[in-house]
Amino acid sequence: MFRPIIAIIGRPNVGKSTLFNRLIGHRQALVRDVPGVTRDRLYGAVTFERWQATVIDTGGFDPSATEPLIDAVRRQVLTAIDEADLVLFVADARTGVTALDAEIARILRRAGRPVVLVANKVETPAGEGALADLYRLGFGDPLPVSAEHGRGIGEMLEVLRARVGHPPAPPPPMRGAIRVAVIGRPNVGKSSLVNAMLGTDRVLVHERPGTTRDSVDTTIVFDGRPYVLVDTAGIRRKGRVSEPLEKLAVVMALKSLERCDVALLVLDASEGITAQDAHIAGYADEAGRAAVVVVNKWDLVEPGSVRKADVVGQVHDRLPFLEYAPVCFTSATRTEGVPELFETVDRVAAEARRRVAASAVTETLRQAVERRPISLGGVPLTVQSASQVSIGPPTFAIRVNRPDDIHFSYERYLAKSLRRAFGFGGSPIRLSLRKAVGPRRRPRRVDR
Repeated sequence: MFRPIIAIIGRPNVGKSTLFNRLIGHRQALVRDVPGVTRDRLYGAVTFERWQATVIDTGGFDPSATEPLIDAVRRQVLTAIDEADLVLFVADARTGVTALDAEIARILRRAGRPVVLVANKVETPAGEGALADLYRLGFGDPLPVSAEHGRGIGEMLEVLRARVGHPPAPPPPMRGAIRVAVIGRPNVGKSSLVNAMLGTDRVLVHERPGTTRDSVDTTIVFDGRPYVLVDTAGIRRKGRVSEPLEKLAVVMALKSLERCDVALLVLDASEGITAQDAHIAGYADEAGRAAVVVVNKWDLVEPGSVRKADVVGQVHDRLPFLEYAPVCFTSATRTEGVPELFETVDRVAAEARRRVAASAVTETLRQAVERRPISLGGVPLTVQSASQVSIGPPTFAIRVNRPDDIHFSYERYLAKSLRRAFGFGGSPIRLSLRKAVGPRRRPRRVDR
């Protein structure tokens, strides 16, 4: 079924991301009063009455720039224009037409896409008097809006719907799609890995650390199986994240981690495991996400200098709280190891959704206590009952006689016993220790 694609184009700092967030109904794109915040192109869905469309937010377009990173942004914008059924050209009504606006207009005319001109930052009817200058761009009547305050958005959507048509209801979302968050410190090759998994330059890649600031969701079908890939900003230690914009990027990356099914922790094979890698691994474990450790840039390791088994041992030694996570080796630039990575993601996602019968859980834990009995305040530990109460991560409620006296090391032993019995590879296991329930006392019968 047809869902039109609308690309939001304009020079830096005219309010494109604010308009994008307004249209999709929540904050996905970073917004800040400095130019050049958005770099990748972001996709979102806009719904107006029964009409739906896909909108693309793009970086500030400077077609004349030659600096490498700005040139990469320009290519992303041109790709969005090629994909679009209609272009939403955003200008700043307060400043009027600039030389850069005029240059963008010339490029849009050459592209041959239908264009709707939007005059942003028109907060009041009195501000509409500044629209006359925008007619010089040659795209007809500019639509006055205030993306920040929502003024004129409904009228703009009516125009967009009329220009691109009224498509039938969109298809239902892919069932069973696995949401995969790609996390790691800056410059370990996360965006390159996403591109290798997609088979296209869907995400902006640049050698400068911290290039990705927004979280970019991309749907892909690999060997008939659906996935949603989330490329996130490089996470740095809190003490080293001083710029407010970078702090926002870290927050959004952690939110992406919280809403994924599987986290890919990307490491740089040429640099080894750093303290920051351990910090980020801790975020994934705390969020309860299934995890896969991806040793990227394996092509940079001299052949024969180190065995993969030794690297796996180092990973589990330096990241002991992720010892349940499988390790994959990839070269994003050569697209090596990608099929195996998808297979591993499928496996750990399935393990995270595994359910086990309460009787089997109870018997397994009772046997574990028999193998390694402990005394709590002179009283032997006993397991009354146990059951799995949730998945993703697998969580078990265990009723014991002294829940508050069990040391965390013994909890870890019980979790490992469950893992040995039932698998759950790649997924953390959570235990909820509860007080055993005694037999109910019957109320005394009082003879009268």
